[in-house]
Amino acid sequence: MKKIFISLAFSLGLLLTGCAKTTAINPANSVPIENYQPTENYNLTLCCMKLGKADGMVIQTENHTVVIDCGEKSDGSKMRRCLTALGVETIDYMILTHYDQDHIGGASKVIKYFDVAHVLAPDYEHNNSNEFQKLSETMQEKNLDFEFITEDTAILLDDAEFDIYPCQANSYKEGDDNNYSLITKLYHHDNIFLFTADAMYERLQEIMNIGDCTFLKEPYHGRELANLSNFLDAVTPEYAVISTSEEYLADSTLEELEKRNIQTYITYQDGNMQFLSDGTTLQVTTGIEYPKLNSDSDDEELENSADSLN
Repeated sequence: MKKIFISLAFSLGLLLTGCAKTTAINPANSVPIENYQPTENYNLTLCCMKLGKADGMVIQTENHTVVIDCGEKSDGSKMRRCLTALGVETIDYMILTHYDQDHIGGASKVIKYFDVAHVLAPDYEHNNSNEFQKLSETMQEKNLDFEFITEDTAILLDDAEFDIYPCQANSYKEGDDNNYSLITKLYHHDNIFLFTADAMYERLQEIMNIGDCTFLKEPYHGRELANLSNFLDAVTPEYAVISTSEEYLADSTLEELEKRNIQTYITYQDGNMQFLSDGTTLQVTTGIEYPKLNSDSDDEELENSADSLN
């Protein structure tokens, strides 16, 4: 696999008409990583948010913070509470897996309240939803660019390596934006985390040989997928998290996980949860409550007013 190292500083470029700036990652200015061989050992934490049928995750290494998706627009406050409780001031990388509203809706609020160094996103044509337009406007205000992931890309932060895989096809038969999802594989010593966003059948086929993982963020909110059985056999997770509401969770998905004795957590049942990795083991805490912030109600009122005008 060709990997490209992204440092915390590189030039930003092109202007997307009517939206935020965009730039593709430039391999010529990057340093290849041949093997993941960390010389240090720190703890790593992963927070999986209870956001209904939406994705929002926060990962902290020793010195850096990565956010993967931000849920619906109404979830921006929840993401902010989590980040504030964790003491986050700067987000080094925000990875937006694709442009569906249940993945980018809360991103605008997160960017509004936190310093974000890089916003990584897939490069495909999509419907310019209200959520995307709001995100673009906020990014312009913060002088941020979309940085398109167009090749397999690696980011090394402390003792953790994030490998990000863009889609392989130019178009898909099904799934609207879902099959364009960026896939992220995170190495933390012996623990390997795999985040599959809303990958459907065709996208799972593309990553069937991605290798084993310790932790799996279940694809497509736990809905039924014809090749899920083959995929689980290929990646052999010990733990799985399903970010979903009860009505979207397929019985067949639970049966496949139970059949393989995969320890499974579901956000609508287990609430906000944290996985603590020491590089060898995982410690899981469920039912975490993040305190509300004073400005939450004001923000929600403004958002509702904006909705009524659209």
